[in-house]
Amino acid sequence: MNAPVRVLLVDDQHLVRTGFRVILEVEDDIEVVGEAADGQRAVSMASALRPDVVLMDVEMPVLDGLEATRRITADSTPGGPAVLILTTFDRDDYLFAALRAGASGFLLKNGTPEDLVEAVRVVARGEGLIAPALTRRVISTFARPGGAPPNPRHDAATADLTPREREVLELIASGASNAEIADVLRVGEATVKTHVSRVLAKLGLRDRVQAVVFAYEHGVVRPGG
Repeated sequence: MNAPVRVLLVDDQHLVRTGFRVILEVEDDIEVVGEAADGQRAVSMASALRPDVVLMDVEMPVLDGLEATRRITADSTPGGPAVLILTTFDRDDYLFAALRAGASGFLLKNGTPEDLVEAVRVVARGEGLIAPALTRRVISTFARPGGAPPNPRHDAATADLTPREREVLELIASGASNAEIADVLRVGEATVKTHVSRVLAKLGLRDRVQAVVFAYEHGVVRPGG
């Protein structure tokens, strides 16, 4: 049996954290390992506890969730925590700031308990949480007609992608799942997972969410292309 997904809850409202804990700890494969009421405490606890997933609120005292996310994801240690932003506010500035900060997912608090549980599992698998609607919003903000300004580290890494890996990156950017990519390429899902892992490693990206942002910022794909 696999070890449970270890989750750190970060929210300045005690009742909210309690609610999340109740929802998550019903699941056999999820364990809540700690709680923090502000971003600064979250950063220190993430370093000490090494959770798999940090469930992060945005608006908090001392240090907000976006800056806390930047500090947590700046830790390049293998197996570092993935951050899942959970907020009441459906605001594009929060969404895009969270993605730029290195968050692996973005979820609204008006979702269902099932949504929360599945989001934690998805982010823990390293896939990132990116629904088609989110993909469209990412595209509309990050895509630029001529591509983004050159980024030497990323552009050099892009040149190292094989034609098949570039094709996989384009499909990831479209919001396709591993199963859908496998169907398009007529290969097994295990092969797709291998390609995705190689793409992320070569580009220095944490997960699929960052791969989508990267693809549109760097002109690998464009809206309608």
